[in-house]
Amino acid sequence: MRSLIKFVLPGIILTTLLMLFSCEKDNNEGTVTDFEGNVYRTVQIGDQWWMADNLKATKFNDGQSILNVTDDSEWNNLTTSAYCWYNNDEAGYKNTYGALYNWHAVSTGRLCPDGWHVPSNSEWATLTSRLGGENVAGGKLKETGTAHWQTPNSGATDLFSFTALPGGYRGSLGAFIDILDRGYWWSSTEYNATHAHLKNLTYDSGNFTSLNDAKKFGFSVRCIKD
Repeated sequence: MRSLIKFVLPGIILTTLLMLFSCEKDNNEGTVTDFEGNVYRTVQIGDQWWMADNLKATKFNDGQSILNVTDDSEWNNLTTSAYCWYNNDEAGYKNTYGALYNWHAVSTGRLCPDGWHVPSNSEWATLTSRLGGENVAGGKLKETGTAHWQTPNSGATDLFSFTALPGGYRGSLGAFIDILDRGYWWSSTEYNATHAHLKNLTYDSGNFTSLNDAKKFGFSVRCIKD
């Protein structure tokens, strides 16, 4: 029995060490700059390079301006690209949370800096799988503490310095909702004629949830390297 324990125990330790190693930070970080000169932190997670800040561009990567829509009725009726700041308050929200974009802006393929793009649903799925699945991936992406997230910010470890923040969203009728409670990030993948795929984090869970919502909604954007 003693010899069996001696044989099995190293295997358990080795397996545990391998599991820990597979979830370690890749220790590759950098920056990327958009057309306007905004600088974003970047991190490597597995084989993917991600922005570690929400996009705050007000111009496409070819220099064309994106329409900033503050009026609720105009926002609701849009079928073209637009962005806004939460509560239409650039000074209060831009630097920390970035901008909120409708999916029409995402679908142009020109929203992210050159060499980067809005992640597809499958690229989000790759990230989620790398972090252990939807039930735990959210905690590994969320910024720790409650400086920005509402208490209790469940499961937050920010293991890879992705620093996900609860930037809330703008609804189809123009209302601003969920700041401090939830973060939402578009994918480039269409769900149907009126909806597209996205990902969601919340203050009271470590989950990283897949959703689909109306293209006229305003959500945050993280870019991934081509």
